[in-house]
Order: sequence, then C-alpha cells, then structure tokens
Amino acid sequence: MLPTHWLQFVDSNHLAGKSASFSEDVDLSTLGADMGFLNETQSATELTDFWPGIGVAKDGYVPVAWCSEGSGDYYYINTNDGPNGPLYRIYHDAVGPDGYSAEDAVVKVLNHYEELLVHVDP
Repeated sequence: MLPTHWLQFVDSNHLAGKSASFSEDVDLSTLGADMGFLNETQSATELTDFWPGIGVAKDGYVPVAWCSEGSGDYYYINTNDGPNGPLYRIYHDAVGPDGYSAEDAVVKVLNHYEELLVHVDP
C-alpha cells in the first residue's frame, strides 16, 4: 500500500516509531502539527478499515502519520505526487460514505514530505 519511495524515506531516516512536530508558521494550513509515523500495517488498516482512508484511497491518498494531539485527523501522501511530494492533512469528519469535497477535506501541510526531517523529535 505504501509506495516504495515513502518506505525508503522512513527506513533511511530511521523514522519508525518516531514523531514530529512543527509550529503554525511551518504548517501551510497554519494549524501546526504533532504527528506519530505509522508503520505499514497501521497505514493499511487505516486505509482499508476506517474513514477517511476508505474514502480517499481511490484518489491516491495513503496515510503515513496520525495526529498525536488527538484530533482524529491523519497525515497523508498522495501516490500520484511521486517521491517527495506534499504532505496533507485530511479531516476525518469531512469524508464519509457520501464522498468528500477535496476543498473541505484535504489541506496541504508541507510542500515536500522530506521537510519533516528537521522536525523529527529526538
């Protein structure tokens, strides 16, 4: 489910089991972010068993991190973007069985997911 380029990014940067956080000034959506990285099994489960994963999978979105502040929102990459594409937040309450409006549900958090590296918690 996770693209090879993301798996290599996580592996080569030792991100498994780690978290990242950054302020509103860094987050393109201006909310700030606190996230924990998902492993392959967690990502697959979120994508196939739960909303919004079920609803956005057809459009290439794949969950890569969860909000550690408890919002219920997950962070996604899009397989259509290719290596080092944007990181997105998808609002869990904006996607359901009736579909979703990308305008209301999906926001860009970082232009390139590699920007996460300077924000990984020690």
